[in-house]
Amino acid sequence: MTAPVLLVLTNLPDADSAHALAAHLIEARLAACVNVLAPASSVYRWEGAIETATEVPLLIKTTAGRYDALEAAIRAQHPYELPEIVAVPVTHGLPGYLDWVRTETTPDA
Repeated sequence: MTAPVLLVLTNLPDADSAHALAAHLIEARLAACVNVLAPASSVYRWEGAIETATEVPLLIKTTAGRYDALEAAIRAQHPYELPEIVAVPVTHGLPGYLDWVRTETTPDA
């Protein structure tokens, strides 16, 4: 059986921290690819107040088997008290690309 692929979303407060996290995830083989997107405006409720912030979204491609280690790595390096970490299962995709994600997230590959 092939490992399920996940798309994991998170946001960082600035480009430097986003690029640092992306590089760490790739170096540790916790992700095959991380897209660092353009800054976005976020509006949310935090501790009873409506807040706005500029954040840098990351799109992280990994497998379900690497998720726990990926989450731990994000939490360890993330500056937010409660970071957004949301995993979405990839139900369809180009088979060759999905196989590449699986290969690149295999420890000691």
